[in-house]
Amino acid sequence: MNLDNLLQGSPSNLPILEGTFGIEHESLRIDRKSQKLSHREHPPVLGARSFHPYIQTDYSEPQLELITPIAHSTQEARRFLKAITDVAGRSLSKEDYLWPLSMPPRVSEAEIVIAQLDDEFERHYRQHLAQTYGKRLQSMSGIHYNFGLGKDLLSQLFEQSDYEDFLEFKNDLYLKLAQNFIKYRWLLTYLYGASPIAEKGFFDEDFQRPMRSIRNSQYGYVNKDQVKISYSSLQQYTADIESCVADGSLIAEKEFYSPVRLRGAKYSRDFLKQGITYLEFRCFDLNPFEPLGISQETLDTIHLLALALLWLPAPLEVDQELELAHQMNEKIAIANPLEPLPEMTNTRLIIEALRALIEHFHLKTYYRDLVDRIEDQLADPYLTIGGRLYKNIDNLSLEKFGQKQGQTFSDLAWQAPYALKGFETMELSTQLIMFDVIQKGINLEILDENDQFLKLSVGQHIEYVKNGNMTAKDSFIVPLAMENKTVTKKLLSQNGFPVPDGAKFDYPDTALEAYARFRDKPIVIKPKSTNFGLGISIFRYGASPSDYQRAVELAFAEDKSILVEEYIAGTEYRFFVLDGQTQAVLLRRAANVVGDGKSTIVELVEEKNSSPLRGIDHRSPLEKIQLGEIEKLMLEQQGYNIHSIPDKDVRINLRENSNISTGGDSIDMTEQMHPSYLTLASQMTQAIGAWVCGVDLIIPDYRLAYSPERPNATCIELNFNPLMYMHTYCSEGPGQVVSTRVVEKLFPEVNKAF
Repeated sequence: MNLDNLLQGSPSNLPILEGTFGIEHESLRIDRKSQKLSHREHPPVLGARSFHPYIQTDYSEPQLELITPIAHSTQEARRFLKAITDVAGRSLSKEDYLWPLSMPPRVSEAEIVIAQLDDEFERHYRQHLAQTYGKRLQSMSGIHYNFGLGKDLLSQLFEQSDYEDFLEFKNDLYLKLAQNFIKYRWLLTYLYGASPIAEKGFFDEDFQRPMRSIRNSQYGYVNKDQVKISYSSLQQYTADIESCVADGSLIAEKEFYSPVRLRGAKYSRDFLKQGITYLEFRCFDLNPFEPLGISQETLDTIHLLALALLWLPAPLEVDQELELAHQMNEKIAIANPLEPLPEMTNTRLIIEALRALIEHFHLKTYYRDLVDRIEDQLADPYLTIGGRLYKNIDNLSLEKFGQKQGQTFSDLAWQAPYALKGFETMELSTQLIMFDVIQKGINLEILDENDQFLKLSVGQHIEYVKNGNMTAKDSFIVPLAMENKTVTKKLLSQNGFPVPDGAKFDYPDTALEAYARFRDKPIVIKPKSTNFGLGISIFRYGASPSDYQRAVELAFAEDKSILVEEYIAGTEYRFFVLDGQTQAVLLRRAANVVGDGKSTIVELVEEKNSSPLRGIDHRSPLEKIQLGEIEKLMLEQQGYNIHSIPDKDVRINLRENSNISTGGDSIDMTEQMHPSYLTLASQMTQAIGAWVCGVDLIIPDYRLAYSPERPNATCIELNFNPLMYMHTYCSEGPGQVVSTRVVEKLFPEVNKAF
């Protein structure tokens, strides 16, 4: 049945851009010192390669393969690739980096260690490839682009076709796309070819000139001459594949090195009953100018080209036309990168199809711009990736260029290491959890990005995580109890734990009427149910009537009820407790500035806020200091205002509460804290039934032991969903990676698989 005019006859509102996308990125680990293949083992922190969905070992031990999950846009796919690349880069030894070129640096067969995988067939398969093609050939790397047509798009196209069987329709449509992809592959080789030279000794005879793409030529991934696979029909394709496996020409179907693979089933014969679900485009060299090996523009251009291949007519004489296309691709691949396309290439036909497609479906100007850039590159080979790379060739070598680019990209991964690249807009504790999940090979799905809601899974084991550490391990009532500070105090007191005296007020008038009760006493005024230190005022030496009134108003602005409690002298520490064990202890110093004798408090705050560790909305380890009502009130109590100039080395506190979320500093005290307090914090969380909890203790001297008779400590608050990043990225001290421990508790089976 004829599919050639299917798109032309479709309505303009067809969801033509709907699709599924995935990226596979291969790259070699390189030792910074020797600038040769790394002989370090596969990073142990990446867990078991037997099940890792994102980071695998390809042919050899130093060759990583980064694999994105199925995405529903090119932007989503590339964003996830950025995250996986970030995780991989920070999981390597700092002595290693990822090579940015498709062709490896200078390497010998003896240096290439075949991947030592658990699966016996996979090891045998790689040995076969070594014997058949040589290990050096297998050390080439590239990008595989997985593309599927969207479910609604396929359904609507089927409805307007004259097909009666959806499976047959889908197979024919994908087969047409595969045929035309091979037919016009030469254009992709021209635009994206980026393997112009092989380092000395890579081949038995060195090339004497650069070419556009060694990897996409007869010198790259090419089967032996006896492997002949026809794309004339799915039945013939299946028969040819099976025949080659049967006679030993191929050890397995996946050895067929086609520029496009039919995907969605383990064996080709299964396509006849189950259908093709997507195509794998395998002909893209790494773009060494991009940290991810492929740009957003390239991903979108390939998507647009794939749709144009459906717009164009299918080959009439499939085998003959694809053989001619193969010869054309070979000619373009081995040509000098600065050589224009041969005159016999019909680029106008492709450009017209692209523009007709854009016009018919009213696509955005962005897609017109993509076609304009294709035309610019067709007119000037210097604008192609190969053309840009050509000027970096030095004495038929790209090693210096590759070393510079690779190490620059590696260093990017260590900039702002507290953030997960691609997902920097999410809450920081959630980013830390996502990093750990990707690193350990746990399947990750973002259910609601704005709500920080994740679905994690290993096999049939599923866990849901919100805001970094809110999980099903805590019953629904536990966070509610911790949110209500009155309930928290009562539960702790009933279990014999020390808490401050105080009173709850439901109305501003009654709170103000109680002023005489608290006059001249050190007090804390805070909302009954709050988090992140909002609405809290502390008066160490008592509050004046006006200050008391302002503090009550601030607290009621955050909640319907407030607490007025005795102020406990001492130092406040945050204990992070997980599953009954204290994992980290933090000293939080209240938001402050230190005078230099010449700058105003406003200027000092601006200078401190310029630190790269400080940000807003929990996207950085430390929060920017604000100069709001609470800070101004605090300054007034010390005889300052925001325009005052403190003396040199004088520390000015801007808050009494020491929350990191209100601009405080963080100091890791886990190792210094007396162990009795670690036990105390754990017991408090067990008393309230919390799986994960932040315990705030006031301790006058952390070196003295706690005992019920001589407590030397008071609990001022329990916190559900405690921040994790402040324990990891501290102002002072080594820091504790608590997010990893949360993941390990949720998925103990992953730890056993290491």
